[in-house]
Amino acid sequence: MGFPGAAVVTSCPTGHPAYSQSLPREARSAEAARRLVRTALTVWGLGSLTTDATLVITELVANAIDHARLPSIRVTVSRPSTNRVRLGVVDRSRALPVLKAASCGDQLRGRGLLIVDSLTEQWGTELYRWGKQVWAELWDAGTE
Repeated sequence: MGFPGAAVVTSCPTGHPAYSQSLPREARSAEAARRLVRTALTVWGLGSLTTDATLVITELVANAIDHARLPSIRVTVSRPSTNRVRLGVVDRSRALPVLKAASCGDQLRGRGLLIVDSLTEQWGTELYRWGKQVWAELWDAGTE
């Protein structure tokens, strides 16, 4: 038993370890990526981000499937701070993603980054010698 009036503190680790998984560069990998994101958010007590985060990771995976070169991608989920989650997809292409204007006519595809941009606090690309990581960060205001 604790002391009367004492706050109960639970550990919610941030930083490493993060969650990551290599997946085939195939459409069916989006479900595995969503499952990884849901698992991490549940463990970290950030379930309020699940709907937006699973949509964001789906769009990032879809972009990698369309534009990467090799047969696999790597999905990462990390927690840089108590209330911030970073989702990433690493692939072997150095081609930068392009945020298209909302008024792209009647195109059915090509608006994924608009969705990512609208649901996240920030997103970007880290270039590597051998490829890139496209990442997006979501923030939970309720965990401050």
